[in-house]
Amino acid sequence: EVQLVESGGGLVKAGGSLRLSCAASGFTFDDHTIGWYRQVPGKERAGVACISSSDGSTYYPDFVKGRFIISSDNAKNTVYLQMNSLKPEDTAVYYCAAMEGSTTGWVPSYEYDYWGTGTQVTVSS
Repeated sequence: EVQLVESGGGLVKAGGSLRLSCAASGFTFDDHTIGWYRQVPGKERAGVACISSSDGSTYYPDFVKGRFIISSDNAKNTVYLQMNSLKPEDTAVYYCAAMEGSTTGWVPSYEYDYWGTGTQVTVSS
């Protein structure tokens, strides 16, 4: 059974940092693409990072470039999202997702095969 379990969310002040983890099981990690998304109530899910585990290539939307860093530890089947210089508008539920195969660019949400249940990140002003 495929499982993605996010952890590391919490409450942090603006300007602070958090590191989220996504622990995967039930599939071979190093031939998948893993993405991080976030969602606030009433809005569509938005991608914040993705990594192609085969070669470590990473992709980010402009609004998080320079602040968020995605990385993977294939031996631990875990992907991390380091979030720095957090802003109140980063408050959301953060999800990780997995897609079979590698990627050479940004992956839209509908391409992902598996999703975790999310972890809440709250940034206070």
